[in-house]
Amino acid sequence: MATTTATTTVLYCSDPLHERRADAHFAAEARQLRAAGGTALLIDHDALLAGDAGRAVARVPEGAGALWYRGWMIPADRYAELDAALRGRGGELAVTPEAYRRAHELPGWYETFAGLTPVSGWLPTGQGVAPDREGLAALAAGLPPGAAVVKDYVKSRKHEWDEACYVPDLADPAALHRVVARFVELQGEFLTGGVVLRAFEDFVAAQEAAAEVRVWWRDGTPRMLTAHPDSPVAEVPAPDLEPVRAAVEALDCPFVTTDLALRADGVWRVVEVGDGQVSDLHREADRAAFVGFLTADQALLCTPSPSGTTPA
Repeated sequence: MATTTATTTVLYCSDPLHERRADAHFAAEARQLRAAGGTALLIDHDALLAGDAGRAVARVPEGAGALWYRGWMIPADRYAELDAALRGRGGELAVTPEAYRRAHELPGWYETFAGLTPVSGWLPTGQGVAPDREGLAALAAGLPPGAAVVKDYVKSRKHEWDEACYVPDLADPAALHRVVARFVELQGEFLTGGVVLRAFEDFVAAQEAAAEVRVWWRDGTPRMLTAHPDSPVAEVPAPDLEPVRAAVEALDCPFVTTDLALRADGVWRVVEVGDGQVSDLHREADRAAFVGFLTADQALLCTPSPSGTTPA
């Protein structure tokens, strides 16, 4: 069994209405961390997003040392401000700002996972600013002909699939611009980095199993398999992780998630990469197992159990 240490400290977002409590979404995980001997500290996520990193970390004690974060997504620039504010108090994030951006934003991880993930291209753009038709046509020319999906560097709007996500034919410039413009409009202030086009691939799901498998990697080792948080079921198949392992090792980030889906031709594909600190757990995931590998001194090889967790 992996050992845990009392020195593992994790920053959680505080509840906006009860600043001395962890946000309800992360409260069970914070309790599990304390039960495992770790320390849960609180930051003000709203203050951080508003640009006041000093106020955000006001409840973090001086000299806290290395700190993990587990909470709502943070833009990469704000994450760097969080790290700087913590360093001013004798602490520092276990995942550097450079590593966070590399895993969190598609342009940071795409080349490392080329061949394992749908062909993609991107255009930087400001919030509320949709690229013009000419720019989008040039971007689309770098993708295979056919359909594509639209997202920004971090998120899509898959729940508005026909309106702001799916482009049936990249050769239709009017439809491409319409979907991208609507995506940018709906993302609003939350648009991150720019517009991404990804070649559409046909994915299938095994009967009574999640369509997407989320793999949690600690120091290049797969430690836990869970269903994607949006999945209505918790059971997951066990994909071949060896090709993905090589890419995760090359990415060289300490805490990473990869979302995998089975293409119709039987090939497992990486549909998303993320920093594990801001990746959500499925509601039925084993939080004790999750906290166990987060606090572990040494990574263990992942042998998925039927529930998708790593056996002790």
